[in-house]
Amino acid sequence: MSEPAAKVDLEQLRAMLLIAPFHQWLGLDIAELTDEALILEMPWREEIVSNPMIGSAHGGVLSALIDLTGLYTINALGGSARATADMRVDFHRPATSGPLRAIGRVVKLGKQLSVAETRIEDAEGRLLASGRGAYVG
Repeated sequence: MSEPAAKVDLEQLRAMLLIAPFHQWLGLDIAELTDEALILEMPWREEIVSNPMIGSAHGGVLSALIDLTGLYTINALGGSARATADMRVDFHRPATSGPLRAIGRVVKLGKQLSVAETRIEDAEGRLLASGRGAYVG
């Protein structure tokens, strides 16, 4: 049985996260990394609003945040994730303002496929969206 990959340190993870221009545009930052979770934060941007009547964020942005958090959670906690193989997202309430906080946890680290789940919360800790992704290593 092979050993899991070594965990990535915080500065390495930040550098990996900020390589992509899309991630930079989103303004992603690592708020916390523990032995069990990775927490990413994203500031509010008016450009992500898709329903100006209520000022809510586009679901695709929330989905991208779930996807990225899952992928980087696996990389941070000893796995290897390079691409998304499958993803499911549930929307629980509109994201209408303030920073978004994404909490990722590993479900399974595998040799070829790993799984993570993510919750997105608003500044008050209310659940906005949740999802699960499978990632190819």
